[in-house]
Amino acid sequence: MGQGPRSPHKVGRRFPAGGKRGRGAKGSGRPLPGRKRQPWPPPDGRSEPAPDSHPHLSPEALGYFRRALSALKEAPETGEERDLMVHNIMKEVETQALALSTNRAGSEMLQELLGFSPLKPLCRVWAALRSNLRTVACHRCGVHVLQSALLQLPRLLGSAAEEEEEEDGKDGPTETLEELVLGLAAEVCDDFLVYCGDTHGSFVVRTLLQVLGGTILESERARPRGSQSSEAQKTPAQECKPADFEVPETFLNRLQDLSSSFLKDIAVFTTDKISSFCLQVALQVLHRKLPQFCAHLCNAVIGYLSTRSSSVDGSPLLLFLRDQTSSRLLEQVLLVLEPPRLQSLFEEHLQGQLQTLAAHPIANFPLQRLLDAVTTPELLSPVFEELSPVLEAVLAQGHPGVVIALVGACRRVGAYQAKVLQLLLEAFHCAEPSSRQAACVPLFATLMAYEVYYGLTEEEGAVPAEHQVAVAAARALGDVTVLGSLLLQHLLHFSTPGLVLRSLGALTGPQLLSLAQRPGRKLLLSSGSRTRS
Repeated sequence: MGQGPRSPHKVGRRFPAGGKRGRGAKGSGRPLPGRKRQPWPPPDGRSEPAPDSHPHLSPEALGYFRRALSALKEAPETGEERDLMVHNIMKEVETQALALSTNRAGSEMLQELLGFSPLKPLCRVWAALRSNLRTVACHRCGVHVLQSALLQLPRLLGSAAEEEEEEDGKDGPTETLEELVLGLAAEVCDDFLVYCGDTHGSFVVRTLLQVLGGTILESERARPRGSQSSEAQKTPAQECKPADFEVPETFLNRLQDLSSSFLKDIAVFTTDKISSFCLQVALQVLHRKLPQFCAHLCNAVIGYLSTRSSSVDGSPLLLFLRDQTSSRLLEQVLLVLEPPRLQSLFEEHLQGQLQTLAAHPIANFPLQRLLDAVTTPELLSPVFEELSPVLEAVLAQGHPGVVIALVGACRRVGAYQAKVLQLLLEAFHCAEPSSRQAACVPLFATLMAYEVYYGLTEEEGAVPAEHQVAVAAARALGDVTVLGSLLLQHLLHFSTPGLVLRSLGALTGPQLLSLAQRPGRKLLLSSGSRTRS
């Protein structure tokens, strides 16, 4: 099959590799786990308490806790001596919990100490902070302490430490961990808009939603914790999957109560940047633990946004797909919708608009999530029909994530695989002459058209040059991108990956070594080995 005459803008095409999403950004790379939200709140929250509104931590106290933490790290991992050391340190923490939480260095040490703490000492520290929950939650340092305390629940809930410890009577009664979490949830529920809308407080809400649902999402698990080993801290974010743990029924009941609060002020949570993040996390947790309520919340979001304004070019929802804040929320909605509801959403609001969305610097991201959510031939068919004619144009606009998500949908559903591969060969100018197909792997990996990769200059209408094997073998492999590696991973999982495997086999030893050392190498090499086997 010939390509026919080429327009000037197609010759020598270098496809932008895409980048992080941002206001007016042109890239469409698959976002890293930190893309949707910062792992830690920024230091300039708008509800920072006045400097003198909380206790001051003296240099002597700071030095004590620094030495104590250092000694604890060097102590044996088990034994009575260590247990006594932890108990004594946490007793001191209890007396200065607020001062530690609102001091930058102190809060960092307290986060680490909480990771070592048994159940009862942690509960006493939490109880010491209870009368100042809002101060701590909305403080740039205190928020991390509350998050760290909440994230100890998978370790402590239901463990042997949950059993009653022998108390000497001097410490007085201690609330259970369950009571403390429910108390925090009640406090947040009473001032839901305040906490969700606060730069720092919203992080507490997001972590609380996960703990109540008994699931810790990727963004939390990828963040280093104080007592984690160095190896655990090196684990890439993409290897951290949601972690589920058992929670009391009271937690799930409170999760539903908190989530109902989103419905009362749906206008705020769909349009306010900070508050919207809380709703996004709620949808992820509810999708895993309370799917029916998740569907109800999704319908509320779609119903609200689709009736807010008129649009001359289709559904009002299209306007919000182009909005920096609302589009992020809609991305999450698309990912958690059940297939029948996703199909109806596409037919009612998005059909006929996909090419426009693919070209938009913001709307291309929710389009990628739509493609990520496609699981049925009934939805893939009209989506593929709309997008397949413009793959090269989408690549040229710097939105390769759209193309890669479409290829991923073809892989997942098991349809249109041969056709999308042919379209990719044409988009990268290696379909004809057929000898060029042997070069498809380096082109896909680097997201470069044939002429750019090999430095060729071809006149418009000229017959494309044959592939020169010797030239290809002498050329060092270009810069492999993460998105390019992901594209190859999808293609290697196609039902007939022979063409890609032959191109992979045509690489020289140094080129293969270079490919193995580039971003996404684990995904690519594991895909290749599974395909060969």
